[in-house]
Amino acid sequence: MNQRYEPERRYEPSEPPRRPSHAVRVGDVQVGGGAPVSVQSMTTTVTADVDATLQQIAALTAAGCQIVRVAVPSGDDARALPAIAAKSRIPVIADIHFQPRYVFAAIDAGCAAVRVNPGNIRRFDDQVADIARAADAAGIPIRIGVNAGSLDRRLLAKHGRATPEALVESALWECSLFEEHGFTDLKISVKHHDPRTMAAAYRLLARRCDHPLHLGVTEAGPLLQGSVKSAVAFTQLLSEGIGDTIRVSLSAPPVEEVKAGLSILESLGLRERGLEIVSCPSCGRAQVDVYRLTEQVQAAFEGFPHPLRVAVMGCVVNGPGEAREADIGVSSGNGKGQIFVRGEVVATVPESRIVETLLDEALRLTDSGAGGEDGAGA
Repeated sequence: MNQRYEPERRYEPSEPPRRPSHAVRVGDVQVGGGAPVSVQSMTTTVTADVDATLQQIAALTAAGCQIVRVAVPSGDDARALPAIAAKSRIPVIADIHFQPRYVFAAIDAGCAAVRVNPGNIRRFDDQVADIARAADAAGIPIRIGVNAGSLDRRLLAKHGRATPEALVESALWECSLFEEHGFTDLKISVKHHDPRTMAAAYRLLARRCDHPLHLGVTEAGPLLQGSVKSAVAFTQLLSEGIGDTIRVSLSAPPVEEVKAGLSILESLGLRERGLEIVSCPSCGRAQVDVYRLTEQVQAAFEGFPHPLRVAVMGCVVNGPGEAREADIGVSSGNGKGQIFVRGEVVATVPESRIVETLLDEALRLTDSGAGGEDGAGA
């Protein structure tokens, strides 16, 4: 029987419905309430060293960080907060453990929010009313930050270990203490080093409250491992609409956390793409040093101000096709590179001129008013 051919509909990815949550404001950044997912990091400097801390915050800001957290383990750190909060270009959150008095110091210092860890802050519960009044008067939110590694001993005894249920119980208990005093400007995180346990905890929490959620895999590890674990967990949750702000926790410079976080959001379509380099993994067919060429292209396009997809390919099998699909691209071989712009070959240049030609064509393309994705290209 003859059947009429019907072409398949083209798949168009779309952003998943967001979990409903009420909004809080961290400085000028809205978290929750349908606002775009924001990217955070944390300084690694001694907070009391104001100049060093502000320099690191400036580097994070330049990398795209929207909210920054600083540790406040000592009185000297607390006394440094007014200068840091006043001079930072992005909202500053004070990270408080063990000493409730630093919560009041952070609020008085003009910090945009305070994070407290219910598992290890001493003499906290009996001061919730005062903290709630102070935060409400200052108009700042509080993050209830639960970590598997510092879970309350009572909950460890009850659950046996840091289970998703234990993490969520800790968070919601502390939230209830604030809510009893009419304070609801709360964010919550329930972090665990295992991405499966972490994802299960956030799913459970998402069903139990409407507070905005800060996603994080705690103690995720070094750059590669930590980025992969965070991407695994975040992709699951964000694809289900769960999560309002993220931090990729890495044993690496904090700027790398921001880069990883932005890359995750861009890959999920939750952030407009910036520069995207599509490059082949290389193989025995390659007639160019793909690794070196890709590094050179990446360095040349560092800080490029427009969204753009650049393909760097090393052989004739997939090279022309991938280069044709990108905004600009190169298919390399025999000491030369075919340069593609929007699917058309515009030049064939010696290998030594590939990088400069790609950059010239990118500038010409964006200067003409056409750029990359989301209204700017392929």
